[in-house]
Amino acid sequence: MSAQFFNRIGQLGLGVALVGGVVNSALYNVDGGHRAVIFDRFTGVKNQVVGEGTHFFIPWIQRPVIFDIRSRPRNIPTVTGSKDLQNVNITLRILFRPVPDQLPKIYTILGVDYDDRVLPSITTEVLKAVVAQFDAGELITQRELVSQKVNEELTERAAQFGVILDDIALTHLTFGKEFTQAVELKQVAQQEAERARFLVEKAEQQKQASVISAEGDAAAAELLAKSFGEAGEGLVELRKIEAAEDIAYQLSRSRQVSYLPAGQNVLLNLPTQ
Repeated sequence: MSAQFFNRIGQLGLGVALVGGVVNSALYNVDGGHRAVIFDRFTGVKNQVVGEGTHFFIPWIQRPVIFDIRSRPRNIPTVTGSKDLQNVNITLRILFRPVPDQLPKIYTILGVDYDDRVLPSITTEVLKAVVAQFDAGELITQRELVSQKVNEELTERAAQFGVILDDIALTHLTFGKEFTQAVELKQVAQQEAERARFLVEKAEQQKQASVISAEGDAAAAELLAKSFGEAGEGLVELRKIEAAEDIAYQLSRSRQVSYLPAGQNVLLNLPTQ
């Protein structure tokens, strides 16, 4: 009796285990920030998009395909040419995510690795078209305008494939070796030109100062000649007296000059015979 009871319990446990295994194999989880697309062996990809949570599917017949619908970053380097035929190295940083309602279409046409198939090609296409509208110098001075054009055209192009671009940024922009050397030589030439212009202006100012000084000397000489003609030798005598007064004043302030009364022998202070 007890043996039959334990056999029934064993059979029941085995049945429960089998049922549990079957049920577990028919369950799948969709984590937060993800969506699932169901592939059916008989009907193909279903148009329904499965949201977050635990869901049932038919094993062997159906297979869930999980997509991450959160924004993800991607850096895409591209080499293109400017309007003046200069090589330009550009790196574009993109934050992208799929449109949840278009996941069945994305999986059918592009697959799970849709970003590898779409983003590099459309980014290169748009960058070549936009950069070709600007010269190398304009790419630097009008970088915001270039970024805006790339943003608008790339967003419109990605929407055709069911991809949303949340942010687009030009993170790296360099030119070829020849252009970089040409820019450096141009800067050196501009500095030399500024230096030459400064020297010319300085020489011109010195020339004007010399002319003004010469004109002043000529005017002074003319006034002196006129004064001599009017006052005769009296003006010369007056200048001599003024010069003598100035010399006497300077000697009086000097400590190395002494004054003695007239008639004394200064050499050895000896009395006169």
